[in-house]
Amino acid sequence: MPSVRFRASPHDREIWRLAVPAFGALVAEPLFLLSDSAIIGHLGTAQLGGLGVAGQILSTLVYLCVFLAYGTTAGVARQVGAGDMRAALRQGIDGMWLAVALGVVLIVAGWALVPWMVDLFGASPGVAPYAETYLRVSLFGIPGMLVVLAGTGVLRGLQDTRTPLLVSVGGFGVNLLLNVVFVLGFGWGVAGSAWGTVIAQTGSAAVYAAVVLRAAREHGAGVRPDVAGLRTAATAGVGLLLRTAALRIVLVVGTSVAARMGDPEIAAYQVGFQVWTLLAFALDAIAIAGQAITGRFLGASDLAGTRAVTRRMVWWGVVCGVAFGIAILVVRPWLPALFTPDLQVRDLLAGSLLLVALFQPVAGVVFVLDGILIGAGDGFYLAWTTALATLAFLPAALGAYRADAGLTGLWLAIGLWMCVRMLTLGWRARGRAWMVTGAVRR
Repeated sequence: MPSVRFRASPHDREIWRLAVPAFGALVAEPLFLLSDSAIIGHLGTAQLGGLGVAGQILSTLVYLCVFLAYGTTAGVARQVGAGDMRAALRQGIDGMWLAVALGVVLIVAGWALVPWMVDLFGASPGVAPYAETYLRVSLFGIPGMLVVLAGTGVLRGLQDTRTPLLVSVGGFGVNLLLNVVFVLGFGWGVAGSAWGTVIAQTGSAAVYAAVVLRAAREHGAGVRPDVAGLRTAATAGVGLLLRTAALRIVLVVGTSVAARMGDPEIAAYQVGFQVWTLLAFALDAIAIAGQAITGRFLGASDLAGTRAVTRRMVWWGVVCGVAFGIAILVVRPWLPALFTPDLQVRDLLAGSLLLVALFQPVAGVVFVLDGILIGAGDGFYLAWTTALATLAFLPAALGAYRADAGLTGLWLAIGLWMCVRMLTLGWRARGRAWMVTGAVRR
């Protein structure tokens, strides 16, 4: 892992200029589903359960395509660093066309598989019809969601994280308004909630398309689909897709193991994991800055600058991780009571929060280095090392369950997963193999 320095850096201003708006956009996105939950919850338990199942399926489909944002950020940033704005925008447009194509494929394939997917997630007979209704409507919003991912990647690559923040906040506002009108006003139920989200996401995608097309006209970049460009965008995303799938396995298995421990355990685990996720958003904001800045420096063939900014972002990851860990310890005596009156769940959550706090500095290093290597286009290294870490997690998590180690054992398994990732990412960052320079990584 690169050494860190404890003095002011000329890179700090740029890091936080990109990271702070990125954090706002990351937090705004989950509010789409949260606002849906708040409104659908007034219709009944079965409807809310249907939204929960459909939301998990939808988030899984979209999450697996997050490479559209990450890969596009890295590719566009390299071209910006090389001083070729026309090529940068052309590459970004290819990513957006790929998003449209994947969205159409997911609609066609997903429509027939809706009942199977709902059943796979264990929906009860009372919940399943609402889940199927929400999911069938929401499928039409997937192309918009994927274009939003790709468009976000284009703007991040152009070193602009402020516009994605504004689009996210605007999209959330439209989504909330439409859900109130469609569900509470028109009485359309879960279908109305889904249509509100589809319209909001499609509208956000249209804003991204307009912004990118305007920039393309300014710099003379072509906007028609290019087969070679689509192939390049898809190939660049394979490694990130595999990385993301390995991450998703950990999330699913962790929840499954906690659920099998008992109702108090799964309740405490879900709250603890939500705390972990909230802090991950903050750390991921630095990682997003890392993607954009690293890509630009490597595109400009500035190895010294790449190394310097890597050290500084790792330093900030550690500092933020330590600060977050201390903050959790400070609020730990009072936090569990905010979520549940159940004393057993409170005790389990209090124990979980100790480990969540302990692993925050590790998470700070992991998230930042992950973003830096994504920015460098080192997707296949990330794929196999994330898979390696997941292979270390799986027996540890299952062992914790069989040994009746409870949530402490499960969180220690997650900590092992993070430590393996930190070691593999740190080893890579210390070397030079990932620092491939030029407008295109070859």
